[in-house]
Amino acid sequence: MQIFGIVGWKNSGKTTLIAALVREFRSRGLRVSTIKHAHHAFDLDRPGKDSYLHRDAGAEEVLIASHSRWALLHELRGEPEPALPELLQHMSPADLVLVEGFKAEAHPKLEVRRAGTDGPVLAQTDPHIVAIATDDAVDPHGRPVFAPDDIAGIADFILSR
Repeated sequence: MQIFGIVGWKNSGKTTLIAALVREFRSRGLRVSTIKHAHHAFDLDRPGKDSYLHRDAGAEEVLIASHSRWALLHELRGEPEPALPELLQHMSPADLVLVEGFKAEAHPKLEVRRAGTDGPVLAQTDPHIVAIATDDAVDPHGRPVFAPDDIAGIADFILSR
């Protein structure tokens, strides 16, 4: 299973790029999964629903299943946030896993940077950033640079790694 990350500052276009890449890779016949890191609390459940009541009562995990999807909710209940390698162990086999966020992890990454983005160029200090997708003039530090809408070119690059 190949792992490739997409990183960048808030509102840089990471999610838009990942969605386009997933469509591109799927059109090429690849099985693609994604992992997204959230910097805030999130909930996939709603108060009052049965699965919410199960978790609220103290269940460690609640698996919700239907004819179209299933989801496993795992409550950390004070445990530390799991690192990317631990999370990957829970994923089903795929040809490629695109990782959004997890900037500090040591896997190959592409930095997405839009003109006017606040924050330094991440590639300046992260040796795991192997390319940049930008519409801004940045020093790529010897890394390949792609236009953010060059989905086929970025996909080819990721598959060549």
